[in-house]
Amino acid sequence: MVVETKKSLGQHWLHDPATLQAMVDAADVQPGQTVLEIGPGTGTLTEYLLAAGARVVALEFDQDLLPGLQNRFEGDANFSLVHGDIRTFNLIELPAGYKVVANIPYYLTSNLVQLLSESSSPPACAVLLIQKEVAERACAQPGNMSILSITTQFYWQASLGPLVPAALFTPPPKVDSQILILQGRPEPLFPDVEPRAFFRLVKAGFSQKRKTLLNSLSGGLNLDKVTTNQLLSRAEVPPTSRPQSLTLQDWYRLLRAQSTANR
Repeated sequence: MVVETKKSLGQHWLHDPATLQAMVDAADVQPGQTVLEIGPGTGTLTEYLLAAGARVVALEFDQDLLPGLQNRFEGDANFSLVHGDIRTFNLIELPAGYKVVANIPYYLTSNLVQLLSESSSPPACAVLLIQKEVAERACAQPGNMSILSITTQFYWQASLGPLVPAALFTPPPKVDSQILILQGRPEPLFPDVEPRAFFRLVKAGFSQKRKTLLNSLSGGLNLDKVTTNQLLSRAEVPPTSRPQSLTLQDWYRLLRAQSTANR
């Protein structure tokens, strides 16, 4: 039976066996591990996760899809269907070491990365099939950095999996997709940093990203340019830099310089 997609929910069904298996492999799903699948849709990825021996918690927002999922996996003790929204779902309910594997709507990507990153119970890894351009932004290098890439790389070891052409979806989206692989860091990138303070500084720096860092930080932090220039000098960051050109270590040095100045 053909299940109609809802454009308002960004639904595009993926039926390509190679891609579905690649997602399971990227997450290194092992028998008995709990996997949260966000938006299982018709259950094509769910089937591959169950075949790998995972205990699948399938979180579906569209209530019209629930009966089909329930019927398809009825009787499988490793399948648990939950009607809900990932933006309000309590991740603490999942066992430690759980993983996330999902083909998610494009509009949800940035919010989801932030939600998983800042959760008090983050997954051990997340494998997300998302818009190719956004996957590339998440893994961007200095010169093309953004708040998304800094957030992603602050919390995760991020890498790109296979490219997935639009033609492999029903209906085909307007752009290609790519698998984004997020591996949880065994230790915080900067153990002595409070994340909220770090991202307050980053957001200030990107408040006027087309301007030099001297101007954007001055405006974002509400500091005069002399003080801002001193801050940049202590952090050894050129005042003519653009925020997208900075490394995470540059932002770390800026935060340390700011903390020292505030004492």
